Formats: sequence, structure tokens, C-alpha cells
Amino acid sequence: MTTTPDSGPRPRTSTPTAQHRTRFFDHRIPSLYAGRYQLDNRQILRAVDGDDRVIDATPQPFDVVQPRFSISPAGINARFPVPDAVGTYSQTLPHLNLDAPALPWNRPLGSGHPDEVPWLALLLFREDELPEDPDAVGIVTAGTVREYLDGQLGPGKAPVLPPESMRPDEYDEHCATVLVPAALFDAVAPLPVEMGYLAHVREGGPPDATRAGDDPEPDEKELNAIVVANRFPAATGGRHVLHLVSLEGFAPYLTGPAPAEGVRLTSLTSWTFTSEPDSGTGFGDVCQHLATTDGDTPRPEAELRLRVPAAAPQRPTAPQREALDRMAQGAVALPQRLETGERTVAFHRGPLTAQPTHELPDPEEIRLTSPGEALIYLEEYGVFDTAYAAAFTAGRLLALADDGFRSALMEFRSAARTAVRRLASHPQLAGRAVSARELTAPLAFEAFDRMLLDDDGARFTRAVDGAGPDLRAGRRRSLATGARRTPADPRALLAEPGVAEALTRAAADEFRTVTAWLDRLRRLEMLGLEHLVPDGRALPPESIRFAYADPCWIRAAVDGALSIGVGHALDADLNKLATTGGPVPACAVLLHSELVPNWPRTIVTAYSGSTAVEPLRSAVYGTDTQLLLYPRLIDRFELAEPPRGICFGIGDVGTIELREISGDCIGYPKGEFPPPPPADDSRFRRFLRPGGRDVLNVHGSGDALVPALSAAHGVPRISSAQFALQLINAPQVQTFSRP
Repeated sequence: MTTTPDSGPRPRTSTPTAQHRTRFFDHRIPSLYAGRYQLDNRQILRAVDGDDRVIDATPQPFDVVQPRFSISPAGINARFPVPDAVGTYSQTLPHLNLDAPALPWNRPLGSGHPDEVPWLALLLFREDELPEDPDAVGIVTAGTVREYLDGQLGPGKAPVLPPESMRPDEYDEHCATVLVPAALFDAVAPLPVEMGYLAHVREGGPPDATRAGDDPEPDEKELNAIVVANRFPAATGGRHVLHLVSLEGFAPYLTGPAPAEGVRLTSLTSWTFTSEPDSGTGFGDVCQHLATTDGDTPRPEAELRLRVPAAAPQRPTAPQREALDRMAQGAVALPQRLETGERTVAFHRGPLTAQPTHELPDPEEIRLTSPGEALIYLEEYGVFDTAYAAAFTAGRLLALADDGFRSALMEFRSAARTAVRRLASHPQLAGRAVSARELTAPLAFEAFDRMLLDDDGARFTRAVDGAGPDLRAGRRRSLATGARRTPADPRALLAEPGVAEALTRAAADEFRTVTAWLDRLRRLEMLGLEHLVPDGRALPPESIRFAYADPCWIRAAVDGALSIGVGHALDADLNKLATTGGPVPACAVLLHSELVPNWPRTIVTAYSGSTAVEPLRSAVYGTDTQLLLYPRLIDRFELAEPPRGICFGIGDVGTIELREISGDCIGYPKGEFPPPPPADDSRFRRFLRPGGRDVLNVHGSGDALVPALSAAHGVPRISSAQFALQLINAPQVQTFSRP
């Protein structure tokens, strides 16, 4: 197996098959902003020979009412991170999903700003930043709107709102406020132009099959407003609080310094979460280490096969070449002590190999009865290959250790021996469907039962009535001439059609127990990791290895299990009935990594061509080693990050995924951004504002993200919807492909 040419973990994006559609729109500008309005009506009557008469109707005031100082919890669809969540979020930009798609744009930020600039912003604060909430637990100062606008809720500049924009009843509404110091506000507050990029409209609904190839009109029922924070949680961890604040009345301070006393913002809603310290190793980092040697160079194929690394001399001799070839197949060299007392070296391996193994004769041609028969002697070099002998011994020991299997095997053989001898002695039973009772019960009992049932008992009555006279007359019942049959050979009888199936019914429950146990052995369920990987150097920590499964090794283990209690040749022949079980694995994947305990919901997918292949078995050894067995050879293997909802941020390797913004493949990946930098560059960190507060420089001075993304796409300026598309932090996937 080899890694994909672009070896970094990729977002999991492929041809869409889900029954949903997700689209992003720049904004939702209302036809009429929230506020107070008056409808004036004037009529002019045109006179024929005099002055026109003007009639002014009574003005009709009306209000467009929208949330201004608070929003109902029912109007919030989702928050990320969820309230009170605990996790590693240092690479994620928190966001809020609002039910009303036009809420961020239902009133202007202030004069001189474009319509697409919202009046809301999502601000992130850490511990020891807010004077009134040093522990970042969500403490706010509450009061009425009148008290807030009059500056009675504490220090901090309150907004100056036009009195004509306030409804009388609004002054008595309650609101929550938060004091933000001037230096902190200047550091984290978004610029007006950035606010337009930090809010967009999302549509998620079923695909419109009636308009294939077109862009359907937005589904009003599926539209939501998304507001994204411009700041990353601290990599050192700690509690964080998020406030959806109104910046109405604070527009001058977004482009200029905040007042010295700080600003007191309205918090329409807030929630807290805890970010755990970022160890610097995430899902993408772990996958990248599995697939690459230095973060960019794919690991060579040899490193991904299950074998112990061995340095070959420049000019190996024939014995050295033989040893290297066997080690390349996955064998290891171990000390061996022969029965004669001599000490030598033997090759040993388990059922998993680095290369396809040689085929052995079919079971009909050879069946192992002892470990010695499975030894392979390399006469030219005077050493043994003990792989199949070890397999036979392992299967035998496992069978001896399992009382349930031993008992079922012995009982099955006993019943089958009785049944096959019954069929050999009474050929009339062969060739027809017979019950287990007919094959195993004593014949006298069967004859007596038939006598009772024939002719509704008349036959039994006649036998009883005639028994006395026959005995007194000295008459004895004898077989008719020519009725004797020569018993057939039981072993030869096994090859006749239908006999094998009949014998399995002789002890059906025990037979099912035996075959189920052997199927488990074929899936390597009862073997420890030391049988699968005899040498730990073949599977070091933080590694992934691919291997072939040797069917001959598995067959030898099955022969070893069936070898217990064999008394004669008929028992060995009966073993054959239990060897036609479930499928044997064709290949395996072994993962020794912290992915196993730390990301237990990792999506593992294997493919043969374009067809997904389900594993025969998935097992975890210890805490950090996982085995996956597949019934057929796979061409591609994927490790995908556990699924999650749409969120925004950067990947574990410090990049985002550029996505198509036009054409028929909108949203499809087109490469990492920024590209691999020089060694002294910090990649994505260059798009953060100076000051060390992890605030994203969306479109400010210096190295800003929007201009860089626009240049990467070759357009003058991307839109807010396109910007959101680039920041989607999709689950990452690492692909390994077989050459």
C-alpha cells in the first residue's frame, strides 16, 4: 500500500450521495429595515376651472419589529461548541446558527456602511479578560434598556441610539450587558468590512430533482443565518465565553480607538465552553505521521508492509538472499532447538504475510495430523520454516483449552460414527431423507415403534397373538433367503451423495458448535497479537501495516484443532465434514496508534475497485492496536475523522482546504492553502492579527485572509458565502492506495 501523492490528510469530500443539499448565500438584506415608519397619503383633486384641491390623509405610523436587545432561545438552532462542552477547540472558529435568516441584517450598522454589513458580531472572550466575568462563566449585568442607554448599569460607554428609532415600550425591556475594556475591544472587535464576511445564510434541504443542472430558488423553510467568531480559543485551554453582541451605535469604535472607559455591549445571548490544552497532535497530525516520513513525503511501500525492517548487504550471498526473501515475506528468524539437542535458527511467522504466499495442495490431497508434518525443511541451508507447524500447534492448543469445543467435537464424531455405520449396515437408509433418530437410535427400538404404528397397531396385535403358539411349536423367525446384505465400507460411504449432509444431522447442535468455533478460528479471533505479529518491530508504535492473510496457515490451524481425540481413520475422515465453514480472510490492516483509543469513532473504509468492502472482523488488542480482516484484497484504505456538523476553522496540519467557488463542482477540494511554506514560516498563523490573541485577520491591514484567498482563486474578491465555504473544517481523511 502507498499513500496518496498528496499525502496530507484531506477533508472527506467525494461525489455527494446524501439526500441533502447545503448552499451558502452572502446575506439576506430585508426589504424594510427594522424601525419606526410613517405612511403618508395625499390626494389631489384636479379642478376644471379652478385651483386644485389637496387632501392630506391622516398619517399612519407603523413599526417593523425585530429583536434588538435580546433574542428568544427558541430562535437559536445550534451553537458550536455546544454550551458547556469540553474538548479541544483551539483550531475552531465558534459559530451560532439563528432561525431567522435576515436577523443579522435587519437593521443597519450605521450610516456610511454597505447594506451587507451586519449589526451583530460573535465575540469570544477567555478567562481573566472581562472585568465583570473573570472566570468566563457567562456573568452579565442585567437591567432595563432605559438604564442601559442612560449609563446606569455600570462603567463603559453605552451606545447612542437615535431616539426616533426607539419604541416607547422598548425602554422597559430587559437586556444583558457586558463590559469590554478598551484595549480588549480594539484587539478583538471585527472591522465593518470583516463583519460582512463573518455572517452568511445557509440553506440545507433535500435536493430539487426537478431542476437538475439549475440553481433552485432558496427554500425559505431551510434558510438560517450563521454568525462566526473571528477568534480561536486558546491553545493552552481554559474556559471561554461567547457573546452575540449588538454593535449598533458603536460603528465609530470599529475603525478607531475605543473610549478609555471601555464599551458596554448588549449581549443578545451567551454561552460558555471549556477548551482542553492542545497537545499539537490532532487527528490530521496522527494520520499524517502514519502516511508520511516528514509531513510531506509519502512513506515508501516497504514501510507499510507487515515485516521487520532488514538492512541488506550490497552483495548478499545465496544464504543471505534466502533469509532476506523470507523476512521480506514477513518471517522472523528465531533460535530453534532440535529434538537431537542441536541449536540452530528457524524461520517463523504468523497468518499475516507481507507478500502473497505459495499455494499448497487442496485439503482432499493433504491433511495435517501432526506438527511434524507441517515443518518445511530447507535442505540447501539446513534450517526449518516452522510457520505451519506453529499454526497446527496453536489450533490444537486452543481446542484443548476449550471444554465446550472438545465436548461438541467428541459428541459429533461419536454420533457421526454411529450414523455412518448404520448407513453402511442398512443401505436402504442411504439415498433418502432420514432423521437423526433413524441414524442413531437402536434398531430394535425403531422396529418396535414401527410395529406399534403399522395398521393402527394390528401388526403388533398379530405378533402378540401368534407368539405363544409359535413358541410352543418350536418355530423361530429367520431371515428370508437372500435377505442378508454385506455391510458397505463406512469410509467409502462418505463420498456418496447426501451422506455427508445426513451425518451432520446426526448431532446437529454439536456440529453447529464445532463449525461456529472453527469459523472463529478462521477469523483469527482466538489468537493473541503475538501470533499475528511475532516480532514487535514489524508493528512499531504509531504505524499502520498492510498484510495478506495466508489461507494455508489458517487451514493448518484448523487441522490442529480437529486433530484432538482422533482414534482411527474414520474420525479423521469425519473431520472433513467440519472444514467447509465460513470465508477465510484475504488481507488485513493493522493499526498501532493513538487513533485507536483517542478517536474510537474513526470511520474506516476499504475499497476493492470502486466497491466498499466490509470487514470480516474488527478487533482491538490492548488499548492502541486494531486489526481489520477483509474477505477480499483491497485496493484503497481510508481513515476518516469522526463525523460532525458543519463548523469552521483550520486543519490539524495548519491549513484549510481550497474549494471550488464556481462551475459544476462548487465545494469540491482543489488543494491545501496556504501551500507548504519555507521552514521559517508559520503557515496559517500569518493570517492572525498581531498581539497574540489569536484573532483572525479577515480583511484588515497586513497579511489578510480574504485577499490571499481571492488571489488563490484568481478572482478580484471572494464573497462572504465563498469565504465560508473555504473555512469549512470538514472531517479529515487519509487515503492509502495499493500500487
